[in-house]
Parts: sequence; C-alpha cells; structure tokens
Amino acid sequence: MKDAPMDIGFIGLGNMGSAIAGNLLKAGNSVIVYNRTRARAEPLAQLGATIANCPADAARSGIVFTMVASDEALRDTVVSPRGVLSGLPPNGILINMSTVSLAVTRDLVTILRSKGHDFIAAPVFGRPDAAKAAKLFIPVAGPAKAVERVLPLLDAVGQKTVRFGEDPVHAAAVKISGNFMLQTAIEGLAEALALIRKHGVDPAQYLDFMTGSLFSAPLYKIYGEAIVERRYEPAGFALPLAVKDTRLAIAAADEVGVPLPLADLIRDRFLIALSRGWDHLDMAALGKVAAENAGLES
Repeated sequence: MKDAPMDIGFIGLGNMGSAIAGNLLKAGNSVIVYNRTRARAEPLAQLGATIANCPADAARSGIVFTMVASDEALRDTVVSPRGVLSGLPPNGILINMSTVSLAVTRDLVTILRSKGHDFIAAPVFGRPDAAKAAKLFIPVAGPAKAVERVLPLLDAVGQKTVRFGEDPVHAAAVKISGNFMLQTAIEGLAEALALIRKHGVDPAQYLDFMTGSLFSAPLYKIYGEAIVERRYEPAGFALPLAVKDTRLAIAAADEVGVPLPLADLIRDRFLIALSRGWDHLDMAALGKVAAENAGLES
C-alpha cells in the first residue's frame, strides 16, 4: 500500500538539498521550499513546490527538513525571528539532514522540546548523484513516534534507513564518525597512488586491480578514479565543507577523551589544500596534495 502524501517544508537547496526535495516532490508530497538565494528554489517550483519567503513559512505544515552548511546556519534557521521555531504549529517535527556538531544538536533538541516539538537527526551519506537517484544511506535518531511518522519520507529519498535510538545525538555521531572514515580512506588512496606513480606503475591499472580485489567498496572506486584522472571539479563535496567535518570529528572526540591522530593529520592536509587556493575543489583533492608532496604533476 502506497504511503499517503504529506505536507512538508524543506530548507536549504544546495546540490544535496535540491535533489532530496525533488525526490520528496516526486513521491507525491506537497513541499514548501526555502533557500536564502531564491533562485535556487525556482527549479523546484517548476516541479510543483511552493516557495516560502522565510523559514517560518516553510515550517507551517508541521514537518520541516533542514539541509544547511554549518552549525551557525542551522541555529539561525531555527531560532531567528522568522525562523522555523516561530512557524511550527503545535507538535511540530524538525528533521535535520545537515552534518552538524553534537553540541548544536543537543541545544536544538532542548530548545524544540521546550516548545513541545520533536527534533530528529537524519544526516545523509552520499554525494549529489546519489541524492538525485534517491540512493542515500540515512542514520536516524529521535523520539520513536516522530521517527515512525516520517519514515516514509526518508524512504522516498534513500535506499537504506537505520534507526539509532531516540537520542538525536547518536545519529549525528554516526554521521560525523562516518565522514571521518571516508576521509581516512581518501587520504590512504591519495598516498598509495602517489607512491605507485613515483615507482612508474600505471595508476589506472593499479586502481582497477585494487578495487577489483581487496578494496571493492564503491568509495574506493569513486574517489580513486577522481584522483587518477585528476578530476577535482566540479566539487561534489568542496574542501571547506570537508575540513569543517574533520573539525566536528575532533570536537566529538575531545568530548569523550578519544584520540583521533588521523583526524589531526587529515585536517592539516585540507588546510594545506585551502592555503593553495583550492577551496573550489572536491575533497578528492587530497590526491593533489599527496602528488605535489611527492614531486609529481598534480
């Protein structure tokens, strides 16, 4: 039996947010969209979305998604005078898909709960092409009844949703730690490919062998090919966002006394890339850093 359409809001229409909101529309839902730059909302209006003038208007349906770039952007979206909090009707639900800190997640849970609303953390794993194809992986955590209510929406945009209990901080931690694992894999690829290039081995042949044997996970192929082909733009996930996520991992580790020496190293690699003016490049540009460090053409 097909799930009944819902009235929802969606705030934050970057590459990821636009693709997710588009899939929510395709699933038959009524979607009110908001983005600070209104032009980003126009293509969705052509698909049937209504454009809101502020986050409060996008939240009036009672269920609203956020997909924004940082802690500061999320907090402002929620608590500013025309923010989500001023528009949510009683018993509203905020579903945050952004990658944000554990601290801001806790704060917003408390703020929304004090007003009788639920906060659900449902950050996503996947690049813009996966978002467009509704193939995201989604860890979700929040009050059980609220999560149950929005699961059909998450199913419309992802290929797998896994519940991590009722504390939204848990889903936020899963996302932060998962991004850290991804970044360590890219750094490993970058260094290994620089090594075999320095020894004169064909990097494309090497990557094909390794991804067809020991390292068959899609991320090795996707990021390995980007490094081999020196294809760092257009950015699916730009370096400034990547270093932000590394800092989130370090902060989460500091909270509980967990050493993350690789996170410190990767943060510094990203800072090297940014110092060279590569802020427009994808995080696969770790391969460019490794190549240059090895004296290779990057």
